[in-house]
Amino acid sequence: MKTAFELAAEFRDAQGKGASRRLRHENKVPAILYGGHREPRALALDHTKLMLLLDNERFYSTIINLKVGELNQAAILKDVQRHPAKNAIVHIDLQRVLDDEKIRITIPLHFKGEAASPGVKKGGVVSHLRNDVELSCLPKDLPEFIEVDLAGVELNQMLYLADLPLPAGVEILELTHGRNSPVVSIHHARAEEAETPAAEAAAAATTTTTAAAPAAAAAKPAAGAKPAAEAKKDAKK
Repeated sequence: MKTAFELAAEFRDAQGKGASRRLRHENKVPAILYGGHREPRALALDHTKLMLLLDNERFYSTIINLKVGELNQAAILKDVQRHPAKNAIVHIDLQRVLDDEKIRITIPLHFKGEAASPGVKKGGVVSHLRNDVELSCLPKDLPEFIEVDLAGVELNQMLYLADLPLPAGVEILELTHGRNSPVVSIHHARAEEAETPAAEAAAAATTTTTAAAPAAAAAKPAAGAKPAAEAKKDAKK
């Protein structure tokens, strides 16, 4: 089984909020390893090294060699809990991987060929409706990503999950449940975006007219009022 990363860990016996808090003070991350028809095991990981690995997109979608002392266990990352306010990992979940059992894992979608797309050349806009997909496959068949080629996509055309090219032995879980969700589309710029300049011009014209009306009303003599010159003559009489 091919692994892409190695993650050092150590077993821990003490569990609970207090024990986890002490681990974090020691710059360690509490973790749990489960699956593979074996009992879950509590682990502790180095926080600094884990943060570096989590910055790599591939760490989330490939098989990890979990090393505890002289023991090695293939695993995949299932969940990461992050601190809501700090740049810190609170807890992670890992699942054991067996050669002969299928795994479920979410991997990224990589889009290419956008510049060559006929739809883009005609002024279309690309909308990515999703950036990853959950797969089911044996560990040996796991791809690092699924490539989505937009080079042949026309204007007002949409690609769905069923249009994605899959390696042999790999299936998309949503499709197995009858859900063929959209992935990406190329369409005209939204109508409201095109109408914005005209709408702004109309609004500006309305504002100008509204502002000019009071000024015009102020300049116009009131009904029955006499010009200033006539008023002076009447005063002399």
